[in-house]
Amino acid sequence: MSFLIDSSIMITSQILFFGFGWLFFMRQLFKDYEVRQYVVQVIFSVTFAFSCTMFELIIFEILGVLNSSSRYFHWKMNLCVILLILVFMVPFYIGYFIVSNIRLLHKQRLLFSCLLWLTFMYFFWKLGDPFPILSPKHGILSIEQLISRVGVIGVTLMALLSGFGAVNCPYTYMSYFLRNVTDTDILALERRLLQTMDMIISKKKRMAMTRRTMFQKGEVHNKPSGFWGMIKSVTTSAPGSENLTLIQQEVDALEELSRQLFLETTDLYATKERIEYSKTFKGKYFNFLGYFFSIYCVWKIFMVKFWSQHISFILVGIIIVTSIRGLLITLTKGMYFVSSVLLIRMSMPLEYRTIITEVLGELQFNFYHRWFDVIFLVSALSSILFLYLAHKQAPEKHMAP
Repeated sequence: MSFLIDSSIMITSQILFFGFGWLFFMRQLFKDYEVRQYVVQVIFSVTFAFSCTMFELIIFEILGVLNSSSRYFHWKMNLCVILLILVFMVPFYIGYFIVSNIRLLHKQRLLFSCLLWLTFMYFFWKLGDPFPILSPKHGILSIEQLISRVGVIGVTLMALLSGFGAVNCPYTYMSYFLRNVTDTDILALERRLLQTMDMIISKKKRMAMTRRTMFQKGEVHNKPSGFWGMIKSVTTSAPGSENLTLIQQEVDALEELSRQLFLETTDLYATKERIEYSKTFKGKYFNFLGYFFSIYCVWKIFMVKFWSQHISFILVGIIIVTSIRGLLITLTKGMYFVSSVLLIRMSMPLEYRTIITEVLGELQFNFYHRWFDVIFLVSALSSILFLYLAHKQAPEKHMAP
């Protein structure tokens, strides 16, 4: 009886998650154009529903909701459905969609779709060879084989995005990194832009007047052709006329300068808006988060072992709460969820890991955390270097005459 009640609770939540995923797909992800392929909507909504159910089960593990046997059953079912979608349905449908858009292969699209899927499976399977992710006793068709390979891909992507996000979030929201932009700076740059545009208009008028004069004198029809004619047109000019080639080169240079000035002006306006935004309550809140993630980034890079399990688990909740829209967009990638379960399992206290460990099998969990830390470190340091160079060059660009 209790199993039926627990199953009804899980089915109800999955239906709600499915409906929310369907609405989010239609009204957020693809609200600007019509989506006629309902298979994509169904796959996305099903993936969304089962992925959210996995996070729900993690919360149930901590709170002790539902019987342990019910939680184990739903963990197993969710993982099987997610892996079926990720490894079989999504790659096959992508291959089918690609082949369907190639006219030469349209009549045999099912055959070529199967060939593409088999190619994907070959490389997907070979992906696990270089990594110590499994115990040798696991069979070739075991669930651990699929989870381990999906985990490598997902953890790598998560580490890259997390490393960049941990650096970019403070750089974006902390007032410390904002350049001091005043109205005087913007007006000066706009004045330079207007002067450049005036020069372009003036030179184009001169070119138009010169062409008109040459046309009236009949010089346009008698213009020499060929390589030597081009050299002659550059080195000589008719009396009372100007060298059109040199003027055109000057116009091209001025137009390129005007484009750069326009981009710099837009950048200054965006920076000024960020300064105004940083003075609001929400801006101060994100400024605080910037300092918080700076500390987290340093902590993660140097691996300070202070309440590591609890801090990592709390950070998952903070990132979800503060980045709802970005998280929902990421929900389109089911590998994110399987990888999240692998990493959250290590971050959870020991008493909450039992069922998750039984469901996932004998995977090398420590490997995934070491791999995440290595990729996170490379991504974070690369992002720091990139943002430092960009921040250093920005003032020099605006100071240029």
